[in-house]
Amino acid sequence: MPLRGWKTELARLGLLLVVAAFFGLILDLLSWFMIGTVLAYALWSINQLRLLNRWLFKGRGQEPPEAAGLWGQVFDTLSQMQRENERVTARLRASIEHLRSSFASMADAVVMLTPDGNIEWSNQAAHTLLGLRHPDDNGRLLVNLLREPEFIRFFESGDYRERLSIASPVNGQIKLSISVSVFGQASRLLFARDVTRTVQLEQMRKDFVANVSHELRTPLTVITGYLEMLADQPGNTVPVARALDQMSEQSRRMQSLIQDLMTLSRLEAVPSARHADSIALKPLMDSIRDEIQLAAVGERKLSIECDEGLRLQGDFPEIQSAFSNLASNAARYTGPGDSITLRWYADRDHAYFEVQDTGIGIEPQHVPRLTERFYRVDQSRSTETGGTGLGLAIVKHILLRHHAELRIRSYPGRGSTFCCVFPLSAVTRRDA
Repeated sequence: MPLRGWKTELARLGLLLVVAAFFGLILDLLSWFMIGTVLAYALWSINQLRLLNRWLFKGRGQEPPEAAGLWGQVFDTLSQMQRENERVTARLRASIEHLRSSFASMADAVVMLTPDGNIEWSNQAAHTLLGLRHPDDNGRLLVNLLREPEFIRFFESGDYRERLSIASPVNGQIKLSISVSVFGQASRLLFARDVTRTVQLEQMRKDFVANVSHELRTPLTVITGYLEMLADQPGNTVPVARALDQMSEQSRRMQSLIQDLMTLSRLEAVPSARHADSIALKPLMDSIRDEIQLAAVGERKLSIECDEGLRLQGDFPEIQSAFSNLASNAARYTGPGDSITLRWYADRDHAYFEVQDTGIGIEPQHVPRLTERFYRVDQSRSTETGGTGLGLAIVKHILLRHHAELRIRSYPGRGSTFCCVFPLSAVTRRDA
């Protein structure tokens, strides 16, 4: 179509030049007729440009000027593009208004931000929870309005993988969970949720577990003492002796459970490790290997792979407890002839303590929930092995206090690998 329009326009200009040449030859004014024709065509084209310019900048919503030939085609094409652009713009405006009205009705605070961190829009909840006012605060830097140092560090870091928990700048009794999403050309969308009730319930749970564990310890100690005294009495019949043995066993199991609950409560109460010991891992791993040999039923193939020049900075009793828990699990869920490997090494990014076994393995659907309290893959098997269901939860909290994480790989029938991943800042290099 554009090619045909050009051909038509060239044919029209050629026809005008032929007519001008004909009359120019007749009147012996060929040059003047040719120059006049070209000037007339140029003036006509300039007039079409003037009409186009006036229509583009002043004639929005009006029909394009009437024109023939190629200029008429240009006017019609631009008119169609303008109408299509208006339709697209209208749809975008409707989508944005729908999105804003949806955000406006949310109980969570929503703030739209430019790449520079200036406020573009905020909803009513942002005024209630963050103290932002729309539209008065539009165009202002968010960090100039929310001056909490912890928030400023979070916002300017650009790392929004984790949520930030802070108190509301409007009301310190309100606890907020803040997340930021990046979209478009580095624009940002901030969400702030009131999690006060969740925080209160979590604190109530922690207090309840800590208090109940503490209160149960004393009466259970008394019960255990009397059971041991009764078991030592002469003349007990076989049924009575069996009953006393079973009660003593369950009493000891309850004591172990209460001890684990108290350990978890203590770990939750203090956010980070209290001591920074320089821990040599080889002696610790040797000690853990001896524990496995004593605890395991049947022979295990035990091996240690240790970078002896690499020391870990942390609370020694907690690190020992975490690593022993992982090794004990490996001993419980492997059989005679299986192998267990303890491994300590580092690469360019992290340091790793691994407990790898060739035991029964774990189904994939269970792996994400293994660190939950009291979660059991197999209720009957866990009861037989004597676990409380809190070991991996304790490991997780100890690692969190050391800014580390637990990674689990497991394949049914092929074994499991429990890996403690430490930041390089938590290790030092020394000569062996």
